[in-house]
Amino acid sequence: MSTVSAAFERAAAENRAALVGYLPAGFPTVPGAIAALTAMAEAGADIVEIGLPYTDPLMDGPVIQEAATRALAGGTRVADVLHTVEAVAGTGVPTLVMTYWNPVDHYGVAAFARDLAAAGGSGLITPDLTPEEAGPWLEAAAAHDLDRVFLVAPSSSPERIKLITSACGGFVYAASLMGTTGIRDAVGAQASGLVRRIRESTSLPVAVGLGVKDRSQAAELAGFADGVIVGTAFVRKVLDAPDPAAGVAAVRDLAADLAAGVRARAGHRASATSSNL
Repeated sequence: MSTVSAAFERAAAENRAALVGYLPAGFPTVPGAIAALTAMAEAGADIVEIGLPYTDPLMDGPVIQEAATRALAGGTRVADVLHTVEAVAGTGVPTLVMTYWNPVDHYGVAAFARDLAAAGGSGLITPDLTPEEAGPWLEAAAAHDLDRVFLVAPSSSPERIKLITSACGGFVYAASLMGTTGIRDAVGAQASGLVRRIRESTSLPVAVGLGVKDRSQAAELAGFADGVIVGTAFVRKVLDAPDPAAGVAAVRDLAADLAAGVRARAGHRASATSSNL
């Protein structure tokens, strides 16, 4: 069992959803990102996503784009991302890299898988890689026991969902909204239906992302999803902080609040599960 799968199993055993938190490497600096991600893990994140900054982040909203731009301007490279993975994985929290495919392809797929595994990474989330084009990555991931996480959109057909989930390992990433990432005032109405449709095709945990900003939204998603993914809200805390130390503190506070949120619906989840037996 992978470390990611084990994290979801631990959360399920507690009748709650897992909290998955995201920040890009190198933002605001390489050490600053490590400090913030470590604080996130210590405050209750079950799984951590480390973003690999990219020059053309088409699926990211303005907040994450700004963070990636600052990280690149500061000289962040793939080696820094792997260094960040190594440092954060040292906390014992499963650590994934979220990246567009071009940097991995440029680095060399087999070499990236090797170096990610050596750094203690658990796998990749690849938002712009389709299963049809993922052969080299699936082979490299299998060789190094890395999870491969693909995204399912609300518009995906049953056939498409079956294809995507068959290529996944660790969990399935359900994008609850169409469009770019970013904080939303309300959770996408399609989220629960999408989770239900995904579960018709796989027994893997399903985590919902794109838009979660606070404890109440985390609790809402935790009522029907296996995992709650939060990215933009964490990045916003660092962007708005007057200094790096304040950013780390803000990330820690948000992680603790969200961790309480995914636990708030534990009783509801237990009741719902019992009623379906």
